[in-house]
Amino acid sequence: MKIRLNEDNKSEICEKILRSLPMWFGIESAIIEYIQDVETRPMIVAEVDSENIGFLSLTFHNKWTAEIHVMGVLPQNHRKKVGTNLVAFAKSYLLDHGFQYLTVKTLSESRPNEEYDRTRNFYYSVGFVPVEEFKTLWGEDNPCLLMIMDLKPK
Repeated sequence: MKIRLNEDNKSEICEKILRSLPMWFGIESAIIEYIQDVETRPMIVAEVDSENIGFLSLTFHNKWTAEIHVMGVLPQNHRKKVGTNLVAFAKSYLLDHGFQYLTVKTLSESRPNEEYDRTRNFYYSVGFVPVEEFKTLWGEDNPCLLMIMDLKPK
């Protein structure tokens, strides 16, 4: 598996992978927004045999904090350390550029969902901790959990 910064075909990579994940990305307007958003953001891809099997797109909020804007891994590649490697590359990239924190937003546990339980557990496993729940940021049916990782080596 090769992990690299990517400048080409960002929208196509994003669309292919997000559409393979309907249990996580089932809102068409959100998919379209992500497809558009990734064009102007840094994208990291995971590649096997020249096929893009996962990606992570970043948003820079200020000189200290970046966010995982959107991330996805093809379902057949789940639980194979693709996401872990994408986050590790992002962490290294952000440290090289002087960032101190990485955040991510995901569905809060106050709305039970098996897929998002797995997502939160993944984020915990790579070093994120919860900061705050926003009950209405994404609408009342989708409470948002903000998580953060300190990028600085301990």
